[in-house]
Amino acid sequence: MLGVFLPAIVAAYLVGAIPFAQIIARLHGKDLRTIGSGNIGATNLARACGRKWGYACFALDVLKGLVPVAAARIVAGRLLETDTAVGPGFLALWLAVGVAAILGHVFPVYLKFKGGKGVSTSFGVGLGLWPYFTVAAVVALGVWLLCAAIWRYVSLASICASVTFPVTLAVAIAAKHDWDLANLWPLLIASIAIPLLVIVLHRKNIERLLAGTESKIGSRKDRS
Repeated sequence: MLGVFLPAIVAAYLVGAIPFAQIIARLHGKDLRTIGSGNIGATNLARACGRKWGYACFALDVLKGLVPVAAARIVAGRLLETDTAVGPGFLALWLAVGVAAILGHVFPVYLKFKGGKGVSTSFGVGLGLWPYFTVAAVVALGVWLLCAAIWRYVSLASICASVTFPVTLAVAIAAKHDWDLANLWPLLIASIAIPLLVIVLHRKNIERLLAGTESKIGSRKDRS
């Protein structure tokens, strides 16, 4: 089984590491690392090149997580002849594909391992891990949109969405009789570890939120 997933893990990292925000910025004659927060992500790109490019980058970053995970499940399912009732070993390797894509975004080999904060790509991974992570990912997106609308902080919305994700998954596992924790425990661990990584990557934003200096959506000084 490892022989099936190992190439997918490597490919997921290389795909996840593609710095779409920096590529788009370079096409506009700009270097995101010297603009705003210096972050290689959709928010900083929107600030530098306009919202439409920020939205395009968000979509591409989501696909970096979604496509490798979905493709790995389809290929592995055919080669291993498994159905949707998979065990913890299969889930752990499938999760490894998603984690590799996220780590590629956060630590891209193409940019000396200095990348974004992994929010969009994590969302894509959540959508791709059907059906286990998908509902939790959609709920987290809803929380993100609500928090962004109320408080207008991208960073705070991302943190709230991250906290929501494992809680939603835990509730889903408890509510669904055919979701056995004995098989799904790798999912629960990952649902905590990935949001923790996202929150840690937002530590400077948290410091600014506590100090009251974090910029809001639409502000020219937005540093999310």
